[in-house]
Amino acid sequence: MRPSGDDWRDASMSAPHRIVIVGGGAGGLELATALGRKLHPNQADVTLVDCNLTHIWKPLLHEVAAGILDADREALSYAAQAKWNRFRFVYGRMEGLDRGRRMIQLAAWVGKHSNVQTPAAELGYDTLVLAVGSVGNDFGAPGVAAGCVFLDSAVLAEDLRENLLERHMSQVTQGAVGPIRIVIVGGGATGVELSAELIDANHRMAYYQQAHKEGLVNLAVTLLEAGPRLLPALPERIGKAAEQDLKSMGITVRMNTSVKQASTDGVTDCAGNIIAADVIVWTAGVRAPAFLRAIDGLECNRYGQLLVDSTLQTTQDPAVFAIGDCAACPLARGSSQNVAALAQAAHQQAALLVRNLQLRLAGRPLLDFKFQDRGTLISIASHNTFGKVFGNWIVEGMLARFFYVSLYRVHQAALYGYWRTGWLMLGSLLSSSTRPKLKLH
Repeated sequence: MRPSGDDWRDASMSAPHRIVIVGGGAGGLELATALGRKLHPNQADVTLVDCNLTHIWKPLLHEVAAGILDADREALSYAAQAKWNRFRFVYGRMEGLDRGRRMIQLAAWVGKHSNVQTPAAELGYDTLVLAVGSVGNDFGAPGVAAGCVFLDSAVLAEDLRENLLERHMSQVTQGAVGPIRIVIVGGGATGVELSAELIDANHRMAYYQQAHKEGLVNLAVTLLEAGPRLLPALPERIGKAAEQDLKSMGITVRMNTSVKQASTDGVTDCAGNIIAADVIVWTAGVRAPAFLRAIDGLECNRYGQLLVDSTLQTTQDPAVFAIGDCAACPLARGSSQNVAALAQAAHQQAALLVRNLQLRLAGRPLLDFKFQDRGTLISIASHNTFGKVFGNWIVEGMLARFFYVSLYRVHQAALYGYWRTGWLMLGSLLSSSTRPKLKLH
């Protein structure tokens, strides 16, 4: 069977074009899925590389950490997605690049349970797309890397959940009076949402422990923000509303408090005050993974993001593209401002890159990326939801909650299609009465 249309001539004249996508986050997985569906195998061989076996939408990691969302139920298998959508999945972690030979280097690894040793390997490409996301930025503060928890992956979110669950269970066994002290550094969206979800999860934990005593408190959450208000990327009205809601939930919120260093006992602010903590979660900023800084001459900014032009091609190599949090992408051609590290940006970039890679295969000029800000929404757990949509239209309550949930459904629809997403929603609704409201194991 031949590809239809003008693409038949390109596909018949040579071997399939090798497209390698590194990173199975929102942008990378949506891109691999769409290309697998749209490109005939004679046109292109699409490969997705990731160091995990499953995908969880990163904006939901705070819910995984709190136990509100069960990662085992929500995770999508890369191998299954590859089979369903005609691309190939390779399990591995990229550690280097040889642009002259058009090869990426994959690190050696040892099986966690089998101890099977897999040596370092290389994977060839004709077009490379880097979509490796971001990691927490400790800004070089002493003790932060070793003493704090970062929400960079589902694995780390699960580790935090199990850490807190063990502490809760220890309290039940010992009858401890003192609360679990959690300090969250960073008053952006992740820090605000995580703070609220932890309080919500604590109430649910009390329900399952049948701990309904009046005034029972076994969790103390403190949120630190270096700036004058929460959610600095959103209008001040939303930041103030978020602060009021968090305080009404019993969360201590401290503004103008930057962290100088961290230890196993807590954090020290720039005024020398020590804020004691049992668990410290760092959500104060993001940067690109460190290996990108030394990746065969590609240009990076101070956050390690790869510089790309408006077509999403890296500035030093038109065969290498970058999307999502790891890319320093201009808002539009000639703009001095870059696109923010948002899931909607990765989604839009993946959609454009599907078209641009089709144009690249046909030898035609590529299209420019223009970011369309469709708004930002913040969930204060079950307490409230608010944000801005369609420009500067501020929404709150049930309408905002509807938009908030819709963001995840749009991502699911890009991966599963609308019919399967509908069935997933129905299945989740039907099974909600047969499982706990909190992951307890």
